[in-house]
Amino acid sequence: MRTKENSLVSIIMTGLFAAIIYLGVWILRIPVPALVGRPFIHFGNTLTAVAILYLGYRNGMLAGIIGLGGFDLLNGYAATSWLTMLEVVVVASVLTAVYKGMHYKDSKKNIIILGIIAGITKIFTTYCVSIVEALMVGTSLNVALVSSFVSLPATVINSISTAICTPILYFAVRDGARRILRRTA
Repeated sequence: MRTKENSLVSIIMTGLFAAIIYLGVWILRIPVPALVGRPFIHFGNTLTAVAILYLGYRNGMLAGIIGLGGFDLLNGYAATSWLTMLEVVVVASVLTAVYKGMHYKDSKKNIIILGIIAGITKIFTTYCVSIVEALMVGTSLNVALVSSFVSLPATVINSISTAICTPILYFAVRDGARRILRRTA
């Protein structure tokens, strides 16, 4: 989306993506047992990646922070919501840097690569977050490192779905928006 970051359309799209991200976590949540935290499978990460690619760094990141962070705040994860929001900043920074290196060309190949990068980045950030969560409850560093690693299955599943679904949803959103804009022009 190539509109000014503060335009009315851009602000509306940021809010819309934030709501969709929230619903993507809230509606479909499949809990997975873990030694650290209470992880679950959901589509919030995929939708956040799409928001970042479609809206750009700042507004995509804001949509992810509001959607994922808002979910955490309102659903029993308030103590660690700041970590979720920090994860969004890292994912947005990595995706935007790579996309910029691709000169913002949204070819199928580039968007597939970006989906994979989003998934891999999320595995890394979630591992780090799990370590911090374990340390917050008084676990020793060695135990935190091991238990966080053992707790990654939900993240790996989420990351695989992010890698697969991000390109599909990105092109659906992009092409749908183009059709709507053509009709209103």
